[in-house]
Amino acid sequence: MKLRLIYLLLPFLLISGESVAQEKPLTRILFVFDASNSMHGRWDTNSKIHVARELLNQSMDELAGQENLELALRVYGHQTAITAGNQDCEDTRLEVPFGPNNQARIKATIARINPKGTTPIARSLEKAGGDFPPCKNCRNIIILITDGIEACDGDPCAVSRSLQKRNVILKPFVIGIGLDDGFKSTFECVGNYYDATNEATFRNVLEIVISQALNSTTSQVNLLNTNSKPTETDVPVSLYNNHSGELIWHFVHTLNHRGQPDTLNIDPVITYDMVVHTIPPVEKKNIKLTPGIHNVIGIDAPQGTLDLVVAGRNRGPEFLAIVRQQGKTETLNVQSFNQKEKYLVGTYDLEILSLPRLHIKDVNIDQSHTTTIEIPQPGVVNISMSSPGYGSIFELDKGAMKWVCDLTENNTNSQYNLLPGKYKVVYRSKNSKDTIYSKEQEFSIQSGSSTNIKL
Repeated sequence: MKLRLIYLLLPFLLISGESVAQEKPLTRILFVFDASNSMHGRWDTNSKIHVARELLNQSMDELAGQENLELALRVYGHQTAITAGNQDCEDTRLEVPFGPNNQARIKATIARINPKGTTPIARSLEKAGGDFPPCKNCRNIIILITDGIEACDGDPCAVSRSLQKRNVILKPFVIGIGLDDGFKSTFECVGNYYDATNEATFRNVLEIVISQALNSTTSQVNLLNTNSKPTETDVPVSLYNNHSGELIWHFVHTLNHRGQPDTLNIDPVITYDMVVHTIPPVEKKNIKLTPGIHNVIGIDAPQGTLDLVVAGRNRGPEFLAIVRQQGKTETLNVQSFNQKEKYLVGTYDLEILSLPRLHIKDVNIDQSHTTTIEIPQPGVVNISMSSPGYGSIFELDKGAMKWVCDLTENNTNSQYNLLPGKYKVVYRSKNSKDTIYSKEQEFSIQSGSSTNIKL
């Protein structure tokens, strides 16, 4: 016995995110209608073709008078009858091209169609992808109504994936009639599955689909603190198409004068992935909006502030610090001193790019709190050499010598900013070829003071 389905696919041609959110696009709905021979079969109170005609006619009446709406109709399985050992897998045709106020024309076309052929779903979807004329600001929706699975050895899953990657359609909705659980799982690659057991279910699904196509949907993004309150803000946020990865919208999160996040007009047809560009970023995947209502998207993004300070400094070198998450080697951020940055609540390790370098571990960032890290003001050592040469500066630390930096070998006068401490410089002139001519000298550095060394 041949298994039958009703598929409802919701493709969508994306434009720039700003246009989706700020400009009302033209909505274009393409109905792809099954007129294969099996549509003569009995379903609930009447034949499948009769029920489908009646419900689609009701939808046409409900869509009458809608602004910014164009409709079209593609039919398959209605041109060539199935004969023994032969079926026409090219039997698909755009019967009513897109245009305004096409409802009456679509109803008249459906009324005269007589089911007779096979079920080329994959081929019809391929053709449907090209039925939409070029448009810079359009929402392209396909609603495919069929009572049968693919009958022409095509691969609807592959076609669906291809069209989604090209941003022609989104993940379809699949509505099956009387399918057992084992068979339902085979349609996960095509779309989201719904079980239609009677006319009422079919009617409800059509209403849901049309609601998603036409109704206004709003959302807000709540950036939650450690107490799950939406107080975090002023952070860039990116919304991506979950399937294709395409960037839909990029904005800076804002709280209004009442402390509430801004309301966003976002298309409910798309499943979204969201990235909140905190340091480090946080992500939320598979965000599905309920059409026609206000949706709240919450995500944990608790933050505190890191303030890096040089003690008593009015002027001097510009220090930088490499910030890493605790125990990780990846550079998370490079922060300038005397500049504040926000980070997610957590523990971090700092590497201060001073001479010598400082490593500060286990720096805690707490909710809405400023953590201040202060380093001493450096001093200056001026090193004069009789001639250019080779050498290095070392830090003297508990009897050990730690390399700090090399001398500039082509200069006879150099200046280095060093943190307070005890040091030794070792030097040999380029013209001296014996190690006995090496020179060394210890010196101390005080904050904000200069030391002169002559070698």
